[in-house]
Amino acid sequence: MSGGYGQFCPVAMASEILAKRWTLVLLRECVAGSTRFNELRRGVPRMSPTLLSRRLKELETAGILAKVADAAGPGPDEYRLTEAGLALAPVIEAIGTWGQGWVATDVSLANPDPALLMWDMRRNLDPDPMPDGRKVVQFGYPDQPASSRDWWLIVEPDGGVDLCASEPGFEVDLYVTSDLRVMVSIWMGLSTVSREIEADRLHLDGPAPMRDRMQAWLGLSRFAGLPKRRGASVRP
Repeated sequence: MSGGYGQFCPVAMASEILAKRWTLVLLRECVAGSTRFNELRRGVPRMSPTLLSRRLKELETAGILAKVADAAGPGPDEYRLTEAGLALAPVIEAIGTWGQGWVATDVSLANPDPALLMWDMRRNLDPDPMPDGRKVVQFGYPDQPASSRDWWLIVEPDGGVDLCASEPGFEVDLYVTSDLRVMVSIWMGLSTVSREIEADRLHLDGPAPMRDRMQAWLGLSRFAGLPKRRGASVRP
């Protein structure tokens, strides 16, 4: 491969495929279950569509992804992990575990991305602790630009969860207001809902059944239960 490492070592050969910019982050989305181009774009919002297309093609050529037609009808193609791609799941898990444990906390919280945070929250939200019926939660981040300040999570009666970046037209059941960094800290398991409320950094406005069980229905990053290692100070 032109520009490759030119080594027979399996680590070097794997790196020629996996160590390109955005590739591991894109694979994180695939492992998490995203299959369509627009879903993948929402999981990697700062990746250009052109580069996303290129990386998908590279992973397809490498035999890690397979592009298949939508089985349900004339919808967009889907990108499915092959056997080789599925074998990368524990690799992605191990990298995330290492990052949660060893990358410095201030680095983890340095560049929060509201679009990525809300997309992850949509994916991991647990509707069971919520009252029955459709529930709408509006998240407001006053420290963010107007274009990314307000987000709505809509929990349908069947348990499906939608994310809107513009007002969805439903009555809001719970308003959640904080700086973005505060919510990222909760999401990553570095803080808790109750701790941030007590510190007056998180404000909830809505009925008690929604407020009091937020920590339960919010769901967290899959790495949130992993503690930071003492002295964790690795910096990119």
